[in-house]
Amino acid sequence: MAEEKRRYFATPIDVKHGIIDLTHGAGGRATAQLISQVFARAFSNEILEEGHDGAFLPEIHGTPVVSCDAHVIRPLFFPGGDIGSLAVAGTVNDVAMCGAKPLYIAACFVIEEGFPIADLDRIVQSMGRTAREAGVKIVTGDTKVVEKGHGDGLYITTTGIGEVLPGIRVSGRLARPGDRVIISGSMGDHGMAIMSEREGLSFGSGIQSDSAPLNALVEEICRAAPHVHVLRDPTRGGLATTLNEIASQSCVGIMLDEASIPVHEDVAQACEFLGLDPLYVANEGKLIAIVPEEEAAACLKAMRAAPHGEESAIVGTVTAEDPGYVQMTTLMGGVRMVDWLNADQLPRIC
Repeated sequence: MAEEKRRYFATPIDVKHGIIDLTHGAGGRATAQLISQVFARAFSNEILEEGHDGAFLPEIHGTPVVSCDAHVIRPLFFPGGDIGSLAVAGTVNDVAMCGAKPLYIAACFVIEEGFPIADLDRIVQSMGRTAREAGVKIVTGDTKVVEKGHGDGLYITTTGIGEVLPGIRVSGRLARPGDRVIISGSMGDHGMAIMSEREGLSFGSGIQSDSAPLNALVEEICRAAPHVHVLRDPTRGGLATTLNEIASQSCVGIMLDEASIPVHEDVAQACEFLGLDPLYVANEGKLIAIVPEEEAAACLKAMRAAPHGEESAIVGTVTAEDPGYVQMTTLMGGVRMVDWLNADQLPRIC
């Protein structure tokens, strides 16, 4: 069998100089070589190595959670990450925001003819590293190759599977007056990192994407604040749009304190230069936790002690007044509305 396998893969893929062609998506030897020498090498685990078209998963004991996502970011590589690490972190976070422990990921790749195999390998290796950091397994997937000019390099779609943490129930409908609004760090890093790379702009020290898996942080939140009401990651539309969604779903008001919202200086300067509001700029490694007042201090302490939560801050309060609206006390002492995002400030950022 070993000798037969060696003959089957007699000519290895040229990862360093090769490019993707249509035979890599045709289901024959080239496809098998791509799977074996690029994908399987990065994602190796006992479930994937069974070699089925799907995955036989161990029994899940908690309430199952499923999330799916499509990743179409441009550029594919950016300061602080790439489409591969983003795909895994984003999927992990979507499951975690359900108050769940992410366990498995399925990933599908749509690759454009002519795409450098070295870039694909780099992206796939990045996915593997991020999956290991998050403690999840990539267990199944699919690869398609489209003609040159029809794929913009690479698209990745993912499905995440997990189980709800014991005793946890979160929902956008559960915010209650008196709850505190906590965010896990500075706003706008990811969106501005993408914009600066895309447009060739330089803002001082260089802005890095915050893309990261947040499931370990969520587990710390749930231990410190077992009655946490809402968990969300403020991705497209940023903090402002996500809080408007929650206010609408829960029929409550939310009052923010502008002075308490962390924004890195280089991000603030970049937003000012481009005429953007950091409250509407996307994040990929930050979360919002809305918790009862009596659990807020313990939750904040736990978040600040956890990876990816060092800059956590209480930034607002849920109110019974003006249900469905988000407002903010400004640095000048006034109050202004924080409305929904009305247009796409930064397209193709995730």
